[in-house]
Amino acid sequence: MFTLEWFGNFGYSVLRLSTPLIFVALAAVINQKAGMLNMALEGMMLSAALAGVVFAGFFGNVWAGLLGAVFFGIVAGGVLAVSSLSGKTDLYLTCIAFNLIAGGGTVFIMYMLTGEKATTSAAVKAYAIPLVTIPLMDKIPFLGKILSGHNLLTYLAFLSIYLVWFFLYRTRLGLRMRAVGENPQAASSVGINVKKIGYLSFLISGVLCGCAGAFMSMGWVNFFMKNMTNGRGYIGLSAMNIAGGNPVGAAVAAVFFGFSDALATMLKSQGTSFPTEFIEMIPYAATVIALVLINMIRINQKKQIEKGRKREGG
Repeated sequence: MFTLEWFGNFGYSVLRLSTPLIFVALAAVINQKAGMLNMALEGMMLSAALAGVVFAGFFGNVWAGLLGAVFFGIVAGGVLAVSSLSGKTDLYLTCIAFNLIAGGGTVFIMYMLTGEKATTSAAVKAYAIPLVTIPLMDKIPFLGKILSGHNLLTYLAFLSIYLVWFFLYRTRLGLRMRAVGENPQAASSVGINVKKIGYLSFLISGVLCGCAGAFMSMGWVNFFMKNMTNGRGYIGLSAMNIAGGNPVGAAVAAVFFGFSDALATMLKSQGTSFPTEFIEMIPYAATVIALVLINMIRINQKKQIEKGRKREGG
């Protein structure tokens, strides 16, 4: 049963299912570094997923679909930025409202355009972002099975880990964004435009969510489906929280959740005796357990630091 080929297929599935989670986790990191907790990642990704299918179907081109998804991700980020930064609305309530609007709004728009309420598969021609075969790598036993032949956006997701890290820690603009997130008053006192940085963080977040949404509807499957993000936006947010806003750590956490998702998929395909509802719960249970464990570790570390300070003071 557990052959080398099986492990190769499982590893391939882990990277595939981790793709949207990495994008969304990095989007959460960008907002967090600017001092904002973006809870609307789910709605942003869902909106982009529908936009990708609609644009690809309308123009008859998969790249038009990808650009449409990214564009609507940026628009979604802009709406949140205008509401919270210029309109002075409560960010958390705005994000909750946006997720609710996206959940119902995407179904409404899908029905208006196609007459369908569940999926676009029968009404819109399917377009898929191409798979990429890595030369030579695909010839390597086992590793080639895991690393080669993925969707183009999967490789872009892993490249984005480095790009986001480089942006935040090796560019002047990234330094300003981190300064705003740590102390907006101090950043403003030295001439940094706090509102501008906030807008920028939402727009970059929109690009990443757009890529995640495009993968969902033109990579994971080749159609849009009602509520197809299925909580992945919140899982990405949890990955960011687990890593404390570190882009590399957030990506590692996202891959862990991708592993949990792949495990659940594997158990369902094997026809185990476990109830289906229990198996489907695995990725979300893993999220909660990971958050609890990480917070327990952080609390213990704080206690150890406080004890060390008391000893030094004594």
